[in-house]
Amino acid sequence: MRYEAPQTVDQAISLLAGTHGNPRVLAGGTDLLVQLRAGFIDPELIVDIKQIDETTAITAEDGGFRVGAAVSGARLKEHDTLSLLWPGVVEAADLIGSTQIQGRASMGGNLCNASPAADTVPALIAAGATCALAGPGGRREVPVEEICTGPGQTILTDGEFVVSILLPARGSRSGDAYLRFIPRTEMDIAVVGVGVSLSLGADGQCSAARVAVGAVAPTALLVPAAAEALVGGVVDDAAIDAMAAAVRAVCRPIDDKRGTVAYRIEVAGVLAGRVCRIALERAGST
Repeated sequence: MRYEAPQTVDQAISLLAGTHGNPRVLAGGTDLLVQLRAGFIDPELIVDIKQIDETTAITAEDGGFRVGAAVSGARLKEHDTLSLLWPGVVEAADLIGSTQIQGRASMGGNLCNASPAADTVPALIAAGATCALAGPGGRREVPVEEICTGPGQTILTDGEFVVSILLPARGSRSGDAYLRFIPRTEMDIAVVGVGVSLSLGADGQCSAARVAVGAVAPTALLVPAAAEALVGGVVDDAAIDAMAAAVRAVCRPIDDKRGTVAYRIEVAGVLAGRVCRIALERAGST
């Protein structure tokens, strides 16, 4: 196995595209190193992207923020403006692992690991975030909800990797939130995770919304019907109940040691209601 730490995006692409044997990208490494030590993967090449300026920067862009794929959760949490603009996304990143893990784990790595239970993915989908991908064919911007195609699987082509994630601008009276349910009090894998982002108009009615749910299907899901239950009216108990019902309707979970199918579907609706109320309170206070 060979290790390389390129300093530019083009160098990283050249290394990834020019190597057979399933090369892997190292962003934070908190998933990759575990997989290596367990013998689940045996790549010919590891490409560490943390020496590339674009992957380690947090920069303002068009009223939002572009976050490098290798930016750690600890750095996100310390960024006051980003935390104010997208608190739900930052909270989701803060749920990944322990304090030690927080110093390494990144949203880019969490996304590309393609776990259905990844915490940041539903929050990013709800935020309407997009990913900047770079590869031999050039660059492209792709919505987060299109990146993962199944457990451990993504749309990334040979030689392509995630450079950064764009969290868009948002107006006043907007809020987002993310919650997960886990069997333990901390450092566990989500049984269900829900992200909600919404905006209120001057009349107090919901003018825009996005709802996403994770750990209940092969990939995290954007739920347009849940957003439709909120948009165009006051976000009251009836609207929230309709939104939660729409979330339950898309769930396709499995039975495992962390929960049955019926249990996960029920929890998904309960969690969706709680998250929506937090996002609504945040929108009303901005």
